[in-house]
Order: sequence, then C-alpha cells, then structure tokens
Amino acid sequence: MNLRTRFGLLGVAALLFAFDAAAQSKFPGDGGVNLDVPYVPTPQTVVNRMLNMAQTGPNDIHYDLGSGDGRIVVTAARDFKVKKGVGVDLDPVRIREANANAKTAGVTDHVTFFQTDLFKFDFGEATVLTLYLLPDVNLKLRPIILDMKPGTRVVSHAFTMGDWKPDDQDNVEGEQLYYWVVPAKVGGTYEWKIGADAYRAEVFQEFQLISGTLTGPSGQAKLLNTSMRGVDVKFDASVPKGGAPVVMHFAGKAEGDKLVGTIEFAGSGRTQVTATRVK
Repeated sequence: MNLRTRFGLLGVAALLFAFDAAAQSKFPGDGGVNLDVPYVPTPQTVVNRMLNMAQTGPNDIHYDLGSGDGRIVVTAARDFKVKKGVGVDLDPVRIREANANAKTAGVTDHVTFFQTDLFKFDFGEATVLTLYLLPDVNLKLRPIILDMKPGTRVVSHAFTMGDWKPDDQDNVEGEQLYYWVVPAKVGGTYEWKIGADAYRAEVFQEFQLISGTLTGPSGQAKLLNTSMRGVDVKFDASVPKGGAPVVMHFAGKAEGDKLVGTIEFAGSGRTQVTATRVK
C-alpha cells in the first residue's frame, strides 16, 4: 500500500469515525464555526475520477457541496472546462483557501465560492453535483437531489444515499465512489393507441427502478427488462398479438406527463408513440 492510498484510507476512516462517534453533533472548523462534516481533503486522483464518472464537460454547471479548499471546483473549471463552477462551504478559512486556489489556477472568472449552510442554498441549476459529506447529511440532501432536474449527475466520495442504489460505482486507490443520475418521475398510468388498438401501462417507480403491467387489446402482461436513467426509459412486454405472444419493445424519454418514443413488435417496424399519463 503506497502513501497516497494510506492517506486516502485514513481520510475516509476519519469521516467514518466522526459519524459513528457523534452523528448528530457539530465539528469545529478552523474558522470558528461548527460544521456538519469535518474537513478531510479529497486526493487529486479521486477528484479526477469523480468528474470523469459524471462525464463532466464544457456544457455543465458544476456544484460541489462541502467544497473545502475548492480543489474539485477548480479542477472542473481548469481541466474539464465547465461553463460555471460553484462551491459551498460553511468554514470561512476554507472559502479563503478556495478563492486563493482558483486565482492560482486562473479560473476566477468561472468559479464562485459561497460561505453558507448548504441546506439553505439553492443548487438546483447544477448539471453535475459532487459530494464528500457524511451518511446522515447525504440522506438529508437526498429528497432535494431527487427533486432536481432529471438527468443531473451526482457523484459521492465514500458514502451512499441509503437505499437509493447507485447507477455505477468505482474504487480509486481504496476510496469508494458512487454515481447516480437523477431519475424522472414516471410513476403513474399511461395510455396510448397504435392504430385502433388501445394500450394502458401501470408504472410503479422506486428511485430509478421501474416495474408494472401493460394492458392491451388481448390481455395483460408484466413489464420486463425495465431500465431508466435520467429521462431515458425502456421496457418490454410479452403481449398477445395475432393469437401468439409477441415481445413489444418501448424506448423513449420522459417529457413531463408523457413518455415519447418508439414501440417495436418483434419482427415488425418501429412506431412512434406518445403515452400520456392520465393519473
């Protein structure tokens, strides 16, 4: 185990110890304020991988919650060329360090750091959100994150979001990273027609996992091979058609109260459909 790996493991261990010892207490910051999370810097290799996992690029608005010395925000602006970077931290000492680091990196025109409580701060415009907090803080943030624009990419260093399973995860030099895409809210009942045939889908949702049933002219079937990432939705159903079961494939996007995409019956061409949520 090299020194960098040892440092990384010690950093995560420090946060875990702090959480186990006093999950609901505050931690003294260098600036004389009490913090929800102790300051533990993220190794640069982990910073790079977090931003790569989120496929961060020039079209993104990046927010880092608990931004510390600003290294993730600065890296996103300098190396990934985001159009806007924002860091939020409660410790004034960290904010001063972050601004100094942004100046050294030459990215002050593209980044801003705010000294404030992240629970009182609006980060809803973010397309990429990075976190290195604690499990209880992640869980408090989870409802806010789930209300963000579908497709927003979220990466957490070390800690999960409870029973919201990640879309992907990775391990960098002993440090665990978790990645989510904020899912659209697609639960409900949808109706559409293909020619004279009417279809009705009951869709149940738990985070990015969907299930349900499809009712067509000749009966009902379960939704199979379901997947959702952001606004992208796919499912299959084996439906009776012409006296024999035929697999129907749907692939499309959630657009408010509509699922817009294509349906293909095995062995036939694709049909454009718009399924409207009726309840």
